[in-house]
Amino acid sequence: MTSDAQIILQSWSAPIGVNVALCLTVLVYVRGWFRLRTISPNLIPTWRLAAFMSGIVSVWIAIGSPVDAFDDVLLSVHMVQHLLLMAIAPPLILLGAPALPLLKGFPQWFARGVVSPFLQWRLVKWLGHVLANPAICWLAAALALIGWHIPAVFELALRWNWLHELEHACFLGTGLLFWWPVVQPWPSVARWPRWSIPLYLFCATLPCDALSGFLVFCDRVVYPSYRSAPRVFNISALQDQECAAALMWACVTIIFLVPAVIVTLEILSPQRTRLPQETLPQLSPVRAQPFPASKMKIV
Repeated sequence: MTSDAQIILQSWSAPIGVNVALCLTVLVYVRGWFRLRTISPNLIPTWRLAAFMSGIVSVWIAIGSPVDAFDDVLLSVHMVQHLLLMAIAPPLILLGAPALPLLKGFPQWFARGVVSPFLQWRLVKWLGHVLANPAICWLAAALALIGWHIPAVFELALRWNWLHELEHACFLGTGLLFWWPVVQPWPSVARWPRWSIPLYLFCATLPCDALSGFLVFCDRVVYPSYRSAPRVFNISALQDQECAAALMWACVTIIFLVPAVIVTLEILSPQRTRLPQETLPQLSPVRAQPFPASKMKIV
């Protein structure tokens, strides 16, 4: 490790707010998961708990670990953060079927007094109905990806910490939106036929391919801040940029290809494995109706 890298690590401090928020999320989910296990051991299987925990760990690696110390020094590290927040953590979190364990994990007074009225608020239901449209999910993720990588916006995010945090929150939020139609976690219902999901995923690779192609074949450093940053791994700023672009292209292609193949096999399979929804209305703190247009009620 170079002296510059040691200096960067020594000057870095763990974001307390992020770590506390992630820990509380895990505690609430695990509490709800164990409560559900006492009711029905097979309702939320262990692999869903593992998926959710892996998603939270991915978020922590991106914005709560020492990796965050190098995001304004190496574009490739910054790209790793973006991939974790948009393409890895969201599907893992959604595969954990988080709605039911989180609702069960909240204290009863909070679930009834705060969560239930919030979910029944007409504006929330309308907003959820709009955001659940796969076209909106796809567009939001594409706009976030392209918009935050515009050089002027990217540079401002590197200089202003609050804007950088907003960027990370935007990537995670739009990532959850994008993967929602793919994973389709309970209690949501599909808005598009399942056969459209592989096409949905293929179209999502196009903005990533365009951005990575631009960064690879551009003969100059697109983001000036990285040109003057210390070279902690003895590679030039242009090589770092090319590495970041190649990383985006390769990872996105593989990450999107895997669920596309799984969904295709699921469509072709005569037996499709689903969460046992017929038991959920009796076991859930929320009535199992289509989300987000449904009236969700804590009982």
